[in-house]
Amino acid sequence: MQEVRTILLSKSVFEDNDAQAELFRSGLRKKRICLVNVMSSPGSGKTTLLVALINALKESFNIGVMEADIDSDKDAVTVAEKTGVRSVQLHTGGMCHLDAGMTQQGLSALGDGLDLVFLENVGNLVCPAEYDTGATVNMVILSVPEGNDKPLKYPLVFEKSELAVISKTDTLPYFNFDMDECRQYIKARNADASVIAVSAKTGENMDELINWFVRKLSER
Repeated sequence: MQEVRTILLSKSVFEDNDAQAELFRSGLRKKRICLVNVMSSPGSGKTTLLVALINALKESFNIGVMEADIDSDKDAVTVAEKTGVRSVQLHTGGMCHLDAGMTQQGLSALGDGLDLVFLENVGNLVCPAEYDTGATVNMVILSVPEGNDKPLKYPLVFEKSELAVISKTDTLPYFNFDMDECRQYIKARNADASVIAVSAKTGENMDELINWFVRKLSER
């Protein structure tokens, strides 16, 4: 009887991507580029938050944005029109995540001379956390309307993110969201994560978030 060999495809795919991502990240650090992988659910307000953040930082830093979606260039156009920074749309062709190779292509399309690049990953809290994009910073956004239990339900994305932003705090009066409990859940997943609660609509605590990025860029 002929022997049948079993190939663990998922392991092979992840290992190959991880190796490529580490090489990519090493190159970014040598060029002193801060690449931020932004992960969140659809509707978390990440595009609105990024527009506010970019407009506050663009006078001090050269910024680019990569917008990933299964289809449509709406987010890339919105960011470009409202901030004036370089922006490219990455169509994933149905894939629910970006990997290091896709991210590298997007950065090449943006061109040289950038200090800070935001990669707005495909909207979900599962797949994007499983694939290393080669980013130097992982950031997760959790909005108040989603509920404070998401760090319990989607642990990996919080474990991998050094910055957790709780967005849409202006909606707190309308939802049963326990801020202290949410912070505890995030810290249980990642004790070293910075947790910042903001409202891009009202500007609440945006200074704290802006200063976090200023400090991060000063460490390059």
